[in-house]
Amino acid sequence: MSQFRLLVSLALGFALSLSSVTAQWLDYPAPGVPRTADGKPNLSAPAPRTADGRPDLSGVWETERGPASIADLGDPVPLEFLDIGARLQGGLPYKPWAAQLVKTRSVENRISDPTSYGLPIGLVRIHTFPNPRKIIQVPGQLVILSEYNASYRQIFTDGRKLDPDPNPTWNGYSTGKWDGDVLVVQSTGFRDGLWLDGAGNPLTDAAKITERFRRPNFGQLEITITVDDPKAYTKPWTIILRQTLRLDTELMDYIVNENEKDRQHYVK
Repeated sequence: MSQFRLLVSLALGFALSLSSVTAQWLDYPAPGVPRTADGKPNLSAPAPRTADGRPDLSGVWETERGPASIADLGDPVPLEFLDIGARLQGGLPYKPWAAQLVKTRSVENRISDPTSYGLPIGLVRIHTFPNPRKIIQVPGQLVILSEYNASYRQIFTDGRKLDPDPNPTWNGYSTGKWDGDVLVVQSTGFRDGLWLDGAGNPLTDAAKITERFRRPNFGQLEITITVDDPKAYTKPWTIILRQTLRLDTELMDYIVNENEKDRQHYVK
């Protein structure tokens, strides 16, 4: 086992185990679930729609798993969880300094990773994190509640414009508009030096991120992410992440630094 994967195991073993633990309100039936003739949830049924006819993205969602796994935990995770560019032919289009930074972060292992200190991890990385997320869609905005660190994100769909000079934040600022059945979200205003994954691929304060949320059926959510960060990469790049709906459950109260015992085991 590589040192990097061992340290990832120490830091995220508990997070992965949470994903298989039933949350509060055990077996409380989710309303409005379409069912097959034998009474099972029909996840291939058409996606629900809001009163204005838009697809309703609401629900508790979890990143589609496999085929990668974290060391010996045996719990599959997306390849993008370990390396956001794992499926891109030729890898990420680094600028020289960014390529060197990734090498440096790899040597440092988990010591400088924000997750090692219970810090926020940014809007791209949270999409690949094992813990579930809950989307609440209401007129004028879409809210994403993340089980990881009990964090939240707001996407405004009320027509407002992005601030040209925002105060940098971990998640940036997001506005969205509908393109047919796809919610197109633009985000800017990020803190410099964010990690996009466990490998330490960077995101800078010059980045603009475009997400395209599409719910092809009742049980699936597809998120196409384009990262345009001219400070770190030579050209924009795009990945597709898939989420699956979790029924009859809710988010758990998971705070990284509560009873934290992993950091003492980290080595350089």
